[in-house]
Formats: sequence, structure tokens, C-alpha cells
Amino acid sequence: MTQAVILVGRGRYDDPWHDDAAVADQIRSVLADLGVEAQLRGTYRTALDDVEPGALIVVCAGRGRIDPDFDGDDASWVPFHDRLASLVAEGSPLLGLHAAANTFGDASGWASLLGGRWVVGTSMHPPRGPAQFAVAGGHPAAPDLKTLTTDDERYCRLEVSDTSTVLVTTEFEGKTHPVAWVAQHGRVIYDGLGHDVRATRQPDRLTLLRAEVAWLLHS
Repeated sequence: MTQAVILVGRGRYDDPWHDDAAVADQIRSVLADLGVEAQLRGTYRTALDDVEPGALIVVCAGRGRIDPDFDGDDASWVPFHDRLASLVAEGSPLLGLHAAANTFGDASGWASLLGGRWVVGTSMHPPRGPAQFAVAGGHPAAPDLKTLTTDDERYCRLEVSDTSTVLVTTEFEGKTHPVAWVAQHGRVIYDGLGHDVRATRQPDRLTLLRAEVAWLLHS
């Protein structure tokens, strides 16, 4: 069975706006249905030390607190971030979910690895509610749908690398905003949907998630 690790925000990367543990547990259930055995692990410095290259890594964490008196300083977390980047370079697929665009702000290479990021003071989302997302065709990670209809937050004004391939967009204030994409290097996807368990269980959201995981795992 394919192995996966779901990193759940705690400590430095805990998120006051999202129930990462509940969403991660829901993601674990979805992965199990796809034949993937996933472990939930909190974002401790040693969380990835025994992970073998090739295992799927899912990041379900947020902005948290990076003040050094709370959960260590930036230097103490460098080995964790280096290990994550090394695993991806050695073949581990990576899936960053929702607030993952706004996590690991202390890691200079995270935005490049993920293919984009949330910019504090610029990125935003309108009030959560019924929403439509357009699916860009032409990439095998995109589901066979033209539109996703769900009840979720719509992340907007994210900073997306020019080298990323956009999978899903939303419209807001007359502009098109990417909310899911494939990064340039390795098998890396960022998916901005899935604010909470209810949003994660939406049928169209699950269709997108399954298509992304299938591509990440070459299946």
C-alpha cells in the first residue's frame, strides 16, 4: 500500500482559523479509499526524520506563530524544512492544502517549492459560501469537469509563480484568481480549497482532490 504522511499544524504552525486536525483526518479517510495508508503527524521538528523518499507528503498547516519564545527560533527549524525539500527532491510527491500557502513563512524556499504563496496584507478571501471554480483543462491532475460547485472559501490575490500550471480559478471583483496549481519541479500541487470538514466533503471538492492525488501518485 502507498504510504503518506499528513503534517498537521501545531505549535509554530498551528492555525487559529482552521481545524487542521479534523480536516487532516478527513483527508486520511479519502486517501484510504484510494489505497493510500496515511499517518497524521504534528508539525514537530522531527516529524519527517523517518519518512522514506517517495512517500506522499500532505501539508495541512497554517501561519501559526514564529516568535522565537513560543516554539523555537528560525534556526532550530531549518533541519525540518531542509528535510522536507530533500524528500521532494528525492521523489516524494507533495500536496499543500488551503492554508498551506500561508504556512512555513520562516522557510525561504517554501513558496518556491509550492509554486506560490499567500501574501499577508494582499491575499484575501470573500465570505465563505456557495462558490464556483473553473477548471483549466489540459493537465492530467485536473478533474474531468469544467466547473466545481461547492461551499467553501475562495482564496484570492495569491502570489503564483509564472512557472506554475494553474488547475483551478475563481472570479472575484472582475478578475480571475488561481486557487490550485501544479508547481514546476517534481510532483507538487497546491490546492486552496477545503476550509473545513464540511467543505472537504463537498462532492466536487472530492473529485478535484482525487484527481490531484492520482496524478501525484502516477496512478
